[in-house]
Amino acid sequence: MSILKGLGVALVTPFNEDLSVDFDSLTQLVNYNIENGTHYLVVLGTTAEAATLSAQERTQVTEHIIKVNDGRLPLVLGIGGNNTYEVKKQIEETDLSAFEAILSVSPYYNRPNQEGIYQHYKVLAETGKKIIIYNVPSRTGQNIEAATTLRLAEEFPNLMMIKEAAPNILQYFDILRLKPQHFELVSGDDEFTLPVTLAGGNGVISVIGQGYPKEFSTMLKLAFEGKVKEAYEIHNKLVEITRLIFAEGNPAGIKTVLAEKGIIKNHLRLPLVAATTCLQEKIKAEMAKI
Repeated sequence: MSILKGLGVALVTPFNEDLSVDFDSLTQLVNYNIENGTHYLVVLGTTAEAATLSAQERTQVTEHIIKVNDGRLPLVLGIGGNNTYEVKKQIEETDLSAFEAILSVSPYYNRPNQEGIYQHYKVLAETGKKIIIYNVPSRTGQNIEAATTLRLAEEFPNLMMIKEAAPNILQYFDILRLKPQHFELVSGDDEFTLPVTLAGGNGVISVIGQGYPKEFSTMLKLAFEGKVKEAYEIHNKLVEITRLIFAEGNPAGIKTVLAEKGIIKNHLRLPLVAATTCLQEKIKAEMAKI
């Protein structure tokens, strides 16, 4: 599934001061990424504050990105949740003609065991749609173990990829080592992107990448070409800013970066709030160095 290779970015949702969706800034953000080397766009992921958008707003944001993108880059749509049959229904009832695949996070809050996670994705696989499994234990409270991922990969060809964001990089390597040929892995952790790609990964679905698409896509190009030293030079340049943007949660940090670049305004919806003044100053100082 090499069309989703390289730098995918999980787009933020820009807001106006009154917290309505800022569609002009969203246009700027999409164009900025397309013009600076991003390979595909992820719509309505966690970074988009999708949980705080109404159903109508989610539809409007999706349609707006499709329109602005105008077929230039492949698109992935986030549809996930902790009610398995509701997620299945949503996937079946959504017009996916503009999308390459669905990104579906493992069930959060309920904390199913490995068999429950397997059964959840089995039901989603029955839709016949291309689905990217998303493992992010820091948000869901439960890890999808490598054995479960590999079982799903072997049994359901339309579960074609995993966005892996476990804190243990060895889990990524186990999946890469043992996966069937058709199944791909992308990093869901910005800082693990380079080592995971060099080990055989397909790149990243990134947060920081939408602020630095040129640098991040260049780093991945070098990695795919086996130019390790040159790739690590870019990686090392971006390590500090990557750590800073997650210091007070996502997307407070990346919205600071994008606002500083003049692409969006720095507003978040409750329960999230903008980064503290202290963190904003640190981010701006690091941006000046880059």
